[in-house]
Amino acid sequence: MSYVPPHLRSSTKTLEINGNSHYTTNSHSNNNNNNNNNLYSSSSSSRRSSYNLLPPPDSVVPQWKPSQRVIALKPHQIEEVRLRLNVDVSIPVDSSPAPAPIESFTDMCLDSRIMEDISYHEYTAPTSIQAQAMPIALSGRDLLGCAETGSGKTAAFTIPMIEHCLAQPPVRRGDGPLALVLAPTRELAQQIEKEVKAFSRSLRSFRTAIVVGGTNIAEQRSELRAGVNIVVGTPGRFIDHLQQGNTSLSRISYVVLDEADRMLDMGFEPQIKEVMQNLPNKHQTLLFSATMPLEIEALAQEYLTDPVQVKVGKVSSPTANVSQILEKVPESEKIDRLLSLLVEEATQVERSGHSLPLTIVFVERKTRCDEVAEALVAQGLHAVALHGGRTQSEREAALCDFRHGPTRILVATDVASRGLDVTGVAHVVNLDLPKTMEDYIHRIGRTGRAGSTGRASSFYTERDMFLVAQIRKAISDVQSGNAVAFATGKVARRKEREVVAAQREARTALSKQPSMGSMSVNVEDKYKYMIAPTIVKKEGSADDAWDD
Repeated sequence: MSYVPPHLRSSTKTLEINGNSHYTTNSHSNNNNNNNNNLYSSSSSSRRSSYNLLPPPDSVVPQWKPSQRVIALKPHQIEEVRLRLNVDVSIPVDSSPAPAPIESFTDMCLDSRIMEDISYHEYTAPTSIQAQAMPIALSGRDLLGCAETGSGKTAAFTIPMIEHCLAQPPVRRGDGPLALVLAPTRELAQQIEKEVKAFSRSLRSFRTAIVVGGTNIAEQRSELRAGVNIVVGTPGRFIDHLQQGNTSLSRISYVVLDEADRMLDMGFEPQIKEVMQNLPNKHQTLLFSATMPLEIEALAQEYLTDPVQVKVGKVSSPTANVSQILEKVPESEKIDRLLSLLVEEATQVERSGHSLPLTIVFVERKTRCDEVAEALVAQGLHAVALHGGRTQSEREAALCDFRHGPTRILVATDVASRGLDVTGVAHVVNLDLPKTMEDYIHRIGRTGRAGSTGRASSFYTERDMFLVAQIRKAISDVQSGNAVAFATGKVARRKEREVVAAQREARTALSKQPSMGSMSVNVEDKYKYMIAPTIVKKEGSADDAWDD
């Protein structure tokens, strides 16, 4: 039986075709979609009929080519460029070679109006991820991109997306969008929309809509029904509009899943699948993820066709240009220690005639976020809170004040840990450490961006010791030039917790074993694989074997 979204199952009728039961509203299997039966391609067909009577036109595959200089590059020259850019490229077996990286926007042969906007925003040369990912996207290939924070990946998919849209037949009133970008949070979606508008400012009648929660859905509805080229949104709100018939998937031929690992962590996998399984057959997919857990590999395998995988730098690892400080502070003293730290820092910089550098303080809960912001303001510091409990207008105002206004300190929950790109953040403080190493790296990645230096201060208690050990090892690995390895994704993190629990159980069992002089320690078989060889071979107490 074909997949039908949960909200339609109760009212869907079935019919028998060749002895098999099928839903009348939809019939497909993964990427092998039947566009005529596409659920969301037809969801707004009755509404569209009042605007135009013609079916949506077929998408066009742009025939893009780079400059002759790039085309003439030899394989060894291409590898030299990738080595210089610190880019690793891999392709599936029997796939055609990946397009060469391009170190000049001019050599990408983009539309002249896009080039005008690139120059207007003073983009001089592509970053590493842009140099390699943009030619892949422009060539029409599916892409699986991994890049460290602050690498410029938003422009890497935004510019090719606009170029792709310009090659398509015009959008009519009642049509769905030509391209779709899904992101995990409202803030990240807003930043992507801002980037899209920056590189399409010279394009007349080119329209972009943002669909996120916390804002007026009626305004979004009218904008979508009027017809837009690109939709940027969060999965939940975009599904809402599809269910209401405000838009459709019938014309989408370019899809971006940004911060896909974060979307899966936040539980958006059903919504992502609901969209991906109902797309037209002919579409291009770009998936960007800061980490590559098993869940992302499975998602890529299911929805990407022969993707080119691009990795830039040490993916999802602490950058060497962020100095990290760990300080053990009792829970009851954390806020006082924070006030002391930031007041002292503000006093020092004011003596030299400067303002307090932009600082982000991360906390665990929304209520604590407000409490800390109020305490900072009471000390004469300009601080504002940002969390999911605030309205969208309050969140936008807080970010605006932090970026451009008098506010120097942003107190935030993890809503600001990913994708939030604020130029000039010099200090990140973890008042409460996150639960995972992955989230820690994304938090401190708000500073030290685009080659600048930064500082990260983290307060910890006894409950954080497992993560603190990981952080210390990561700092040591970065300093010695080694790769930083840690569990990413729900499955890997669950296994990691199980191993830690088993080790703790083994230690507890060993501590309960009697120490009787020369008598050997009796260890249950299920724990022996965890014990150092010396404890099995030698006689003596269990305490002698553990080097803590």
